[in-house]
Amino acid sequence: MIDLKAKPFFLSDEDIEWVQNTLAGMTLAQKAGQIFCPMGFTDDDGALRHQINDIGVGGMMYRSGPAGYIQATHRKIQEMAEIPLLLAANTEAGGSGLALEGTSFGAPMAVAATADADNAYRMGYTACTEGAAMGLNWSFAPIVDLDLDFHNPITNTRTFGSDPDMVIRCAARYLDAADETGVAATIKHFPGDGADERDQHLLTSVNALTADDWMARYGKVYKALIAHGAKTVMAGHIAQPALVKKLCPDAFRAETLLPASLSKPLLTGLLRETLGFNGVISTDATPMVGFTAAMPREKAIPAAIAAGADIILFNKSLDEDYQFLLDGIRDGIVSEARLDEAVTRILALKASIKLHEKKKAGTLVPPPQELSVVGCEKFAAWAKETADRSITLVKDEQNLLPISPQKYRRVYLNVIQKDMSPDNAFVQSWKQLFEAEGHEVTVRDRRVSITVEDFMAPSLSAEKQHLMYEMYRSVAEMKREYDLYVYICNMQNASNNTTLRLNWNVAFGLGDDAPWLTSEIPVLMISTGYPYHLFDAPMIKTYINAYSSDDNFCREVMEKISGRSEFVGVSPSDPFCGKEWLRPEGGCHGAQSSDF
Repeated sequence: MIDLKAKPFFLSDEDIEWVQNTLAGMTLAQKAGQIFCPMGFTDDDGALRHQINDIGVGGMMYRSGPAGYIQATHRKIQEMAEIPLLLAANTEAGGSGLALEGTSFGAPMAVAATADADNAYRMGYTACTEGAAMGLNWSFAPIVDLDLDFHNPITNTRTFGSDPDMVIRCAARYLDAADETGVAATIKHFPGDGADERDQHLLTSVNALTADDWMARYGKVYKALIAHGAKTVMAGHIAQPALVKKLCPDAFRAETLLPASLSKPLLTGLLRETLGFNGVISTDATPMVGFTAAMPREKAIPAAIAAGADIILFNKSLDEDYQFLLDGIRDGIVSEARLDEAVTRILALKASIKLHEKKKAGTLVPPPQELSVVGCEKFAAWAKETADRSITLVKDEQNLLPISPQKYRRVYLNVIQKDMSPDNAFVQSWKQLFEAEGHEVTVRDRRVSITVEDFMAPSLSAEKQHLMYEMYRSVAEMKREYDLYVYICNMQNASNNTTLRLNWNVAFGLGDDAPWLTSEIPVLMISTGYPYHLFDAPMIKTYINAYSSDDNFCREVMEKISGRSEFVGVSPSDPFCGKEWLRPEGGCHGAQSSDF
């Protein structure tokens, strides 16, 4: 039995009547449709009517687009639907998760680096207020993963760090903001990402903590946030073998390695029964390899619902997945009672954020003038303050800072990112920041590299000739040309990465753009993404974590390295990767102790 008056629904008698009457009036096929939340790719009437009226999906999610387009499309969707839809977005760091014009707070780790959970509230309030102006009612945030393995390419700055207590404080304040704005928040990715160095987009990753260690870390987080009123939990394609074995001692190895999205012991046994979660469980995106490789899809779709999930997120083919679920119900994989339970929770979630009342009042999607809140000055000021207070000086062993053109007039700028062109907008923005201070800037063209064959070639391009000169020139010549070498490492986490490690252009060990010169001239490294680059560059003596490549963060870094603003950020995880030999003697500036 589902207690609809209890946390997190808190439904009134009238709300419960709507849930029960709506469920009673639905056919089995209509109930099956409510289970799906596909990705929105279009505003085409025919395509939308098929999804909303023929299949009867329960929700939909669009990626970030122009605010006006998103709002108009959401309005069209809700006008087509008999039962109002959950309209979702990855508003993890601000309204930018749904609108191109939306406010960005950079990254959750930046918020945590301010050591003030109220900034997580401001981020959540901004995200949900801007989103709600476009018709958003379901936020796929906050992320409550723990960044325990520094090699993980997808978690790091998307998390509030590695300390469970900080994660709880920040996530709870995000939940508070979501509640105030009438948006259902989602804690993710159960049973917890960040304990494996691999990405669940590419395989079923494994949270390999012992059962006791999991309960002390991830379990502590989920228990606290469930008690705080989290309405939905997103189940990741992440296995937790120790907990499955504890709950089901006779489980086969293959069962212990099923992703949580397909694991009844984890969803029903752990999340529902042990942790007492009464809200809606959604899978993570089911086209991810962590789900698709676990079993044939015709079995996996009904198996996820049978295991305890209530919503299937995204599809390979919506029509096919819908039929797979209907077949699974027919074949007894999913009982009608389990289907009714899932749909009851989905309807209760909708009632808890008053979608049924808003539909009657015609207010599911606000009027166009409400878009004025998107990117407004108040939210921009909050985001700028977060940037200012988050940027972390991890170490400055050479007392380099602050810098000035009087001390370091000639700067060699090397931006490490996927786009290696010196004309890239991000590269040019940093060049302009330094030039505005009065520095003379030479930008490294990382498209140019030297190969073994080049040493044998009869002639080289002018670019390669210059690079060959740089590689073979004397140290004295280098010092005559440059006063300061600056690395900007813009390695952003994103799905489907296997690593965010630094890769240098090298030939015969000559260094090229690797930091071989740290004993010769001052070198500064600034990371605008992945916060653990010291693992690959331990020779760097002055290192800054900015957590984000947003303009706010880049400008605030310049304010700080020029001495006009103090560094106050504190690392929410260990930038020294648990390696004592990376840690400077005599302590460091904004880094906490190891959690790895």
